[in-house]
Amino acid sequence: MFSRYKLAGFAGLSLAGALLAQPALAQNQPGIPAAAQPIGLASDSLTLGGTVQAVLDANPGITNLTELANAASSRLSQTQAGFLPYVTGTATYTRIDPVVKLPFNGETLQFAPNNNFDAHITAQYELLDFGKREASTNLSRSQVQTAQDNIVVARRDLAFSAAQVYYNILFMRESIRVQDQQIASLVAHRNEMQKRVEAGVSTKFDVTTTDVRITQAQNTRLDLQNQLRNQQVQLARLLHKPAQADIPVKGRLDYNPQPVNLESELAKAAENRPEVKLSKDAEKTAELQAQLIAKSNLPSLGVGAQVGGKNGYILPDINRVRFNTVGVAQLSVPIYDGNKNKKQRVEAAANYRAAQAKTQDTQEQIRADVRQAANNLEFSQARYDNAQQQIAQASDALNRAQGRYRYGVGQNLDVLDAETQLAQARLARAQAMYNYTLGQYQLRRATGEQIWQ
Repeated sequence: MFSRYKLAGFAGLSLAGALLAQPALAQNQPGIPAAAQPIGLASDSLTLGGTVQAVLDANPGITNLTELANAASSRLSQTQAGFLPYVTGTATYTRIDPVVKLPFNGETLQFAPNNNFDAHITAQYELLDFGKREASTNLSRSQVQTAQDNIVVARRDLAFSAAQVYYNILFMRESIRVQDQQIASLVAHRNEMQKRVEAGVSTKFDVTTTDVRITQAQNTRLDLQNQLRNQQVQLARLLHKPAQADIPVKGRLDYNPQPVNLESELAKAAENRPEVKLSKDAEKTAELQAQLIAKSNLPSLGVGAQVGGKNGYILPDINRVRFNTVGVAQLSVPIYDGNKNKKQRVEAAANYRAAQAKTQDTQEQIRADVRQAANNLEFSQARYDNAQQQIAQASDALNRAQGRYRYGVGQNLDVLDAETQLAQARLARAQAMYNYTLGQYQLRRATGEQIWQ
């Protein structure tokens, strides 16, 4: 359900670098950041598309589900074989000792040979089963569809897990760039103050205070580097390369807002979400199971034929192998099963109603998923606009504080506070870009768009 996919960033993360929780994935579509376009492996770095494809190729879970789907297809073929005759060949040799012998008219009559040979071919066919084979085949076909839809869901979830790590890496890199800008600006400010101290127009206290801020910014950068490295380790695990500590990726966060038509997205989700397909698969399977149980207590009519040769027929030459044929027709009519079939029908009806309720609940949850994704996009866009305004205001405040300090009418603390506010505003913009970018893919996931190859 979509509630499991909510971005932690929309609940409010620290600007210093707490990781957001949800994946993003794109293909070459309008409105998708250029960094996210899946152009594959370039030089020694992975794009988003290359990362996702590499993870899908490396994951044994996909292979497992694919083989389960193959097994379901094989079971369907086995069921369909019930529409064909069943032919067997049998050859038997039997040694009998002693056999009955009677003296007659000076001779000994033997009514059965010691060595008995029997070889024949038997063909059997169920001529009429009142739809039981057809119901069984339809049930197997529904199970094949369920297995195939499970592969789609697994590929989607794995692709988004890979994209989550990919965008976390980009976000950490962008946050580190912001910290580097702050550190560089603080170092330049400290160098200027050092000159003022040497000229006797400032105090050593201002230099020390600035050194404290530089150290704090460096500590934040170390935290971000640690988180970046952990994400690289996570990506290596997804690629099943645990010994490789750093899997290089390429790309950069971008911001490209697009309008959202809520009604259109709701209709797309109702049609395309794999969860809906799986729920309907389960509903169809329960219905077919009920039909099969309803037919299982009906009569069946089968026919068979046998041709072959055997010895031991008539005197006087009982050892001679003679050609023989057998034909049979059999009607089986269930009479009493202890009400087992009736109880099975009650169970099947309950399973069908449960599947219908599950489908309805899934559809309602999907509609909520789409609305939440649209809301997240709207508020992320507002946060980005606010962050842009904050950057402009913080930049102006920093310029003014530096000017006032340069002319001796301001305090160093004002400059340091302005530097911190500017860095926080830049981090807020990076986080808003991150949230909005992921929100775009979150919406595509909510609508069931198959955005991987």
